[in-house]
Amino acid sequence: MEFVSAAATLDVHGTVTGWSEGARRLTGYPAEEAVGRPAREMLAEDPPADALPGLAGTVLVRRREGTPVELCLRGCAVTGRDGEPTGYVVSTEPPADRGASPADRAFGQASVSMAVLDARHRYVWLNDVARRELGAPGRKPIGRYLADTVETGGHGRDLLAHLHRAMETGRPVRYESPPGSPPTDPCRDRVTEIWPVRDDAGEPAGTALAAFDSTDQHRARERLVLLNEAAGAIGTTLDLARTAEELVDVLVPRFADFASVDLHDWVLGARETPLVFSEEVVLRRVAHGSVVAGTPEAVVPLGQVDVPPALSPPARAMQEGRVFIGQAGERSFSRWVAERASRTPAGPRVGPDAHSMMAVPLLARGITLGVLVVMRTGQPEPYGPEDALFAEELGSRAAVCIDNARRFARERSTALAIQRSLLPKELPGQAALEVAHRYLPSASAAGIGGDWFDVIPLSGTRVGLVVGDVVGHGIPSTATMGRLCTAVRTLADVDLPPDELLTHLDDLVIHLAAGAEKDRGEIAELGATCLYAVYDPVSRRLALAAAGHPAPALLLPDGTTRLVSMTAGPPLGVGGLPFESTELELPEGAVVALYTDGLVEDRDRDPDHATAELCRALAAPATSLDALCDGVLKAVLPEEPGDDVALLLARTRALGADRVHTWDIHPDPAHVAATRRSVSEQLAAWGLDETAFVTELVVSELVTNAIRYGEPPIRLRLIRHTALICEVSDASSTSPHLRRAHAFDEGGRGLMLVAQLTQRWGSRQTDSGKTIWAEQPLPPPG
Repeated sequence: MEFVSAAATLDVHGTVTGWSEGARRLTGYPAEEAVGRPAREMLAEDPPADALPGLAGTVLVRRREGTPVELCLRGCAVTGRDGEPTGYVVSTEPPADRGASPADRAFGQASVSMAVLDARHRYVWLNDVARRELGAPGRKPIGRYLADTVETGGHGRDLLAHLHRAMETGRPVRYESPPGSPPTDPCRDRVTEIWPVRDDAGEPAGTALAAFDSTDQHRARERLVLLNEAAGAIGTTLDLARTAEELVDVLVPRFADFASVDLHDWVLGARETPLVFSEEVVLRRVAHGSVVAGTPEAVVPLGQVDVPPALSPPARAMQEGRVFIGQAGERSFSRWVAERASRTPAGPRVGPDAHSMMAVPLLARGITLGVLVVMRTGQPEPYGPEDALFAEELGSRAAVCIDNARRFARERSTALAIQRSLLPKELPGQAALEVAHRYLPSASAAGIGGDWFDVIPLSGTRVGLVVGDVVGHGIPSTATMGRLCTAVRTLADVDLPPDELLTHLDDLVIHLAAGAEKDRGEIAELGATCLYAVYDPVSRRLALAAAGHPAPALLLPDGTTRLVSMTAGPPLGVGGLPFESTELELPEGAVVALYTDGLVEDRDRDPDHATAELCRALAAPATSLDALCDGVLKAVLPEEPGDDVALLLARTRALGADRVHTWDIHPDPAHVAATRRSVSEQLAAWGLDETAFVTELVVSELVTNAIRYGEPPIRLRLIRHTALICEVSDASSTSPHLRRAHAFDEGGRGLMLVAQLTQRWGSRQTDSGKTIWAEQPLPPPG
């Protein structure tokens, strides 16, 4: 449209007093119709209430035939002698870009929102982007206050405060709209640069604004913050399922409206990575979450198996090892939604608002562990390439945590299997003690410890009880425990006293530590505690020694409890210090409680208080020894013990005089025949006539050897137990050993004969000398 220059004059009331030919050409009103009319009647819309004629602006004028026309007008006041306005002159101006310089056109057509305000924060100039953001292009807010075009809440107030600061200080300021601005706010997710505009005198006459869209930067910061938070929120435990739940908690609701974690079965089984992978992907749902209560989007329940189709996004993500993005309208996305909906008889559960999803492979150390699926239903923004990069980084971190939990579970399972294989499954039947035991592995991140216990049958119906604890956790501690457990059984089979046994065990630990230090080239920390006790049901005496181990608790038949008073030597592996043995006589029916420090030592409890609780728990009524074990653990252990616990309860029994017979032997070979007759008579009294022949031969050989090679006093003892035991004791410490006699040897055949006639035989050192013993089976009943 060709520009037409026009002018009109108005009085102070806005009535037209003059009308030019150009005004007639633009509006169609002749002068006789325009003069005398209020100018407001010729406008297609009301101007701003506070618009001043001294400001330029765009108005819509209604032509005479009724069509609107947009005119750029500028007005100026006509003042009288007193300086007060007596009227106004209004003229047309060419459009803003007509005749504009390239610089003016560049700012007007800039891709960012730009505006100029006067000192009272009213719009003086806006570029095209600013006009589009504030309304239709024909509704230019020239002369309007900025406060009228933004939200009246905190954001608008903050923006005006920054405008005031720029005017007052004369310095540029930067304002960034806070997160969560209302969607109707045209300045939401914006960074606004504000600088003062100076007049010819250098004084601030207004301000200029340039607003940049910060949506992408804001989302990038949110992703970075979420990634940093995930570093501390994922992997807080070494529980695999909990780690997957933590991943879901991080994503929902800030990044996704629904998230699920599915893992391979071999990952959950803590097994080794399979050498050959199946073409069919079989996953198990470990965790899922949603912004909607009850997680209605989940078509696979927790713990159930899912086999995603070969071309589905989860399967493709795992096969290709990359993030797969699906959007509403895409064939793969629609097929995925339909496949999920077909599994539920009640109909689709994904929801009609599902519009975007991502399938993220969980890769750790080059192995695909499973897949993470995230979906948006309520959040309007679809997933994009930047979201895929974030999800890939987050999935990689979470996969490493999941793999760490898997490896820990595998190591714990291996250590536990080794330890359980070394611990006694069924205690040997014997009449000296009634035994019950419990072993509880640690559930802490430190892993399985090296706690162990054992019950060892010894010669002469005696029983060895051992409880130990290896320093550290994991497979190395379990392996060390296996070595010590085997060593204790070997040393116990030699019938060493408790203090001597611990001395030899201490030497073994020192030797193992030295070998480990040599192999690794570093100082090896290898240590253990141990308590070894031997109970004799004939004498009802208990001999015990400890190497840095807690003293056992004792429950007497009258219900009183106490800790056994003993001197605990240093832990195994220290070396150089002796171990002291303690002996006490126990009544029949007394209960001895041996345990590891995991039962009474806890960082939140006083050990003395815990041992007092142990004594009280032992005195509690119980129907059986097994029930007493359970009661002790329930009363003493915390809810989550931080260490392994081994508990061994032994109730004493006694062999009465009717099952034991003793003879003092005169050191003269002529009395051997009389001894044989006395033994035969005792066997007849016990109803064991069938064993008389073998027993007489054994007694004759052992007694003769004691008279010939030993020293008085000599004593013979027969014990009728699960086997018939023959023991000959003398004051000599020299022990015999089995050897094969040659053809012309006159001696050396006695012990060979004893070894062939009996089930087993041996010797043990005593305080007064030695004892040679032999066992033979009892005849079957009837």
